[in-house]
Amino acid sequence: MKANFLKNHSSATGARTSDLVSIVAAALIGVGIIWTVGMAQAATLHDAAHDVRHTTGFPCH
Repeated sequence: MKANFLKNHSSATGARTSDLVSIVAAALIGVGIIWTVGMAQAATLHDAAHDVRHTTGFPCH
């Protein structure tokens, strides 16, 4: 019985660790995006968005 409990406990701990790693990675990516956008010049952001619109075929003119 004890071995079964330990097996289930270690499995749950691994899942929690995986969830925590995913949350931290998503938070770091989000902070990185906000930091980059916040520090970029307005013209740079416009040019980047404009290029993406052309690449995806979205009409902008």
